[in-house]
Amino acid sequence: MPSPKQHRWFPLLIFLGAAFTFSVTMIGTTMPTPLYPIYQDRFGFSDLMITIIFAAYAFGVIAALITTGRWSDQIGRRPLLFAGLACAIISDLVFWQADGLGMILTGRVLSGLSAGIFTGTATVAVIELAPPHWREKATFFATAANMGGLGLGPMLAGALSQYLPWPLHLTFLVHIAMAVLAVCCIWAAPETVSKPARPKLSIQRLNVPAEVRGVFIPAAIAGFAGFAMCGFFTSIAPAMMGKVLGYDNRLLIGVVAGSIFIASTLGQFLQGTLPLRLRLPLGCVSLIFGVIPIALGIYTQSLALFIGGAVIAGMGQGISFRAGMGAIAAASPVREKAAVTSTFFVVAYIAISVPVIGLGLMASMTSLKTTGITFAAVMGSLAALALVLLIRRERVGVKSIRS
Repeated sequence: MPSPKQHRWFPLLIFLGAAFTFSVTMIGTTMPTPLYPIYQDRFGFSDLMITIIFAAYAFGVIAALITTGRWSDQIGRRPLLFAGLACAIISDLVFWQADGLGMILTGRVLSGLSAGIFTGTATVAVIELAPPHWREKATFFATAANMGGLGLGPMLAGALSQYLPWPLHLTFLVHIAMAVLAVCCIWAAPETVSKPARPKLSIQRLNVPAEVRGVFIPAAIAGFAGFAMCGFFTSIAPAMMGKVLGYDNRLLIGVVAGSIFIASTLGQFLQGTLPLRLRLPLGCVSLIFGVIPIALGIYTQSLALFIGGAVIAGMGQGISFRAGMGAIAAASPVREKAAVTSTFFVVAYIAISVPVIGLGLMASMTSLKTTGITFAAVMGSLAALALVLLIRRERVGVKSIRS
């Protein structure tokens, strides 16, 4: 009788298990979003403090990206994935027992470390574990696991905290159970890299060569605007929902916060159907058209406009992010691809963290309504700037060809 590993379906299960593990880890990073109003009531946090708590996550991501970005090539994918899951589980335990600001900040940093470890390593692992006839779809599965997990996190936490008891405890216990199942999935998976006899654990270098800057700058600006909108919806949007739009149902808050990530997944899927040279410009256009209903929704206190804007902006973020990554990778020298890609991710996570702290500061000096409208206008302007740079670059390229 053949062992389970000899069955034809075993590689597919391993592949799906790796994608599930990626998704579970990312779910944990956004689960606190609908819980922020409860933390505000219980511990007296201001909107500024909530944005600082959220930003602690992004700094954890950046630290992990820079520190461990190249480690999986040296010590293997599985050890890094186990380390990321360990950070996620410890983060859940800290949140479960959180009794104030210190533990919540610690939990967010640990959550960021788990995401930073997984972002690069799990993406590659999912692709490498794909069965031959699934290879073409593997990249999308990795992307969907990443962004889809980020979107499902606030939705799951919103449902658990709204309709079941122990809102600040049950959510994290459920995620621990999911993470334990994910550990089993990685335990069953084979290692996909040949480890050198003497591993060299170096810090990921950041660099943008001169020949890449023409495409990197507009892609980074568009990526900055898109990721900043994601940061907006997972940090201060819960307060916006309650204090401006007048909705305090935590499931609804989770659905609104998660919708931008689900839409991003859809946008990344659809961008492959668009003409290559139009992908990044169309992503910028979608971002511009997305921030308009967001601002109008805040101004008129319309939930429908607010959600509609999140979906449009999310699709724009997904299109511009994947198209930008593709364009940067194509323009980068082979030996610099890892450094340029890591630099792009660092820009993205700075976008998630730094602007939302500015949001918190502005909200403490003016009003949430003014803050939200101003933020939408600034992000729309950044997307417009990226679009102008892309059009200029295209025209220069056409002129040089003609001459």
